Amino acid sequence: MKSINLGLQIVPKSTSLDSYSLVDKAIEVISTSGVKYEVTPFETVMEGPEEQLMEIAKKAQQAVLEAGADEVLVYYRIQIRKSGDVTMGEKTDKHRH
Repeated sequence: MKSINLGLQIVPKSTSLDSYSLVDKAIEVISTSGVKYEVTPFETVMEGPEEQLMEIAKKAQQAVLEAGADEVLVYYRIQIRKSGDVTMGEKTDKHRH
């Protein structure tokens, strides 16, 4: 299976709970999934097979709801290459110091 990149931003809505603690629940799901990922200030980017990443994303949004969010706004950004893998490193490695 070829790898894609999936950027996931979950914006929880809650009248009584801290948004950052709710987002942390989504990141926990991603971090325990075993896929390569990177947390950024606006989204978490994952690398792996599309079907697996979409399943992880669904579990992450469900975890936020189960943690007490009233609702969630979910934004996906996906890069898929017709032939071959898409990696985070090809875009970011040259900028790391």
